[in-house]
Amino acid sequence: MKLYVGCDLGGTNLRAALVDVEQGKVLLQKTTATLARQGPEAVMQRMAALISEVIADGGYTPAQVQGVGIGAPGLLDLEKGETLFLTNFAGNWPHVPLRDTLQRLTSIPTVLINDVRAIAFGEWRFGAGQGVETMVVFALGTGVGGGLVINGQLHLGLSGSAGELGHIVLDPNGPRCGCGNNGCLEVFASGPAIAAMGIKMVAQGFATRIADLCAGDYNRITAALIAQAAQQGDVIAREIYDRAGEALGRAAATLCVTLSPQRIVLTGGVARAGDLLLNPMRATMQRLARVIPVEQVELVLGKLGDQAGVIGAACFAAE
Repeated sequence: MKLYVGCDLGGTNLRAALVDVEQGKVLLQKTTATLARQGPEAVMQRMAALISEVIADGGYTPAQVQGVGIGAPGLLDLEKGETLFLTNFAGNWPHVPLRDTLQRLTSIPTVLINDVRAIAFGEWRFGAGQGVETMVVFALGTGVGGGLVINGQLHLGLSGSAGELGHIVLDPNGPRCGCGNNGCLEVFASGPAIAAMGIKMVAQGFATRIADLCAGDYNRITAALIAQAAQQGDVIAREIYDRAGEALGRAAATLCVTLSPQRIVLTGGVARAGDLLLNPMRATMQRLARVIPVEQVELVLGKLGDQAGVIGAACFAAE
């Protein structure tokens, strides 16, 4: 058994998991609040304490753990082990020596990786991507992230930035994206984008089950609530998911003619809508990607759920 720790640095929560990287199995996982407003030093101290705790509670010593992999959101310098810009973190963490600090605090070799690249790696090694050489992962949540495996290797590109699929521009005249561009995939297919479409329909007085389910409280309108309405046969809710699925299909069609992947995996909270997204996505891919055998590209949901990131980060550390 090869023991590694996979750690997920989230804006709300920190997660650390003791992982057997030969089996892709989480032996023990612990979570604590990030409290990002306290600043990088305090957060890194909390991460180190959580890593030490998960190792001790698993019945091991730090000497028995061969490495730590940290999945962090945003822009990183993998060579220097620094964060460059973390979205949703107070101060955005410019040039914070995350790798070296955690290595010093835990006395365990540590590596950094983007959090969604970690998810992609985990799904490829032990989840929905097993057995393929080339795959694409879309992670759908508060934003839209991604990851690429090409010819049996996680593709990292310049400083680990390859795979920012949520920022493929679909419509230069479209809504403003948090990255500063207009019309990125993220503004059409993220959880907040889907929720915003539902709020708009209710506010405009359309007859929709969404209005009944939210009981007049717009704050209750989420992508999950709209999916519930769609599964109950609501036409407006289905149209909303058709639009999100079509946007994903347009981005996927571009990736199909570029990479010709064997498999495309959807993961993250929004992907739980399943066929509500997969069906329009598949139809759009078949309509737009004509010069490759797009019908051979498998379109599936992730298998590892919330453990994909910690498994992937641990496995990346093992690599």
